[in-house]
Amino acid sequence: MANHKSAIKRARQSEEQRVRNRSRKTRMKNVIRDLEEAIAGKSPEKAAEQLKKAASVIAKTASKGVVHRNTASRRISRLTRGVNAL
Repeated sequence: MANHKSAIKRARQSEEQRVRNRSRKTRMKNVIRDLEEAIAGKSPEKAAEQLKKAASVIAKTASKGVVHRNTASRRISRLTRGVNAL
């Protein structure tokens, strides 16, 4: 465990950030899963609606630095191709 005052603060900040990042990442995974289910269900209207929501959440996750912006861009691109294939 940290002994210096600054190290104690840094450990506390790191823990808070870890929890925050984990919830953001989980939310991103959930919207991706919902979209993939809509694509698998061959529902173009529902898939298009889910894509809009998913793209927003993925972009926001990247803007917060939880995932790299290229990773976010790649995921949005692949999901969009899946929806367009319907």
